[in-house]
Amino acid sequence: QVQLVESGGGLVQAGGSLRLSCAASGRTFSNLVMGWFRQAPGKEREFVAAFTWWNGAAYADSVKGRFTISRDNAKKTVYLQMNSLKPEDTAVYYCAATSTSYSSVRYSYTNYYDNWGQGTQVTVSS
Repeated sequence: QVQLVESGGGLVQAGGSLRLSCAASGRTFSNLVMGWFRQAPGKEREFVAAFTWWNGAAYADSVKGRFTISRDNAKKTVYLQMNSLKPEDTAVYYCAATSTSYSSVRYSYTNYYDNWGQGTQVTVSS
């Protein structure tokens, strides 16, 4: 099991920036695939970004060029730097993790992950 705790959400104006953090505990962090997802009211949870040990960073098209995922294995933390925020980025952002020995193309699916944080609210005003 992996415990995940997100932080860094808040209210920001359109065009602004936020950095989310997700601290992990419980398993060897370097073996984990780490992902960020978001869920807006009335919508399904959607993939934002992931950091895999075989392929590095991957992004949803909607955030590519604006968001950056990174990880610090020593601190057991993954970050999501969000720039040029838009009102449509408003959502609860969730950190997710899974441990795997095999590469996969499924890291953008919610059911690929078996550990989730509690979520942090990001609100972008226009």
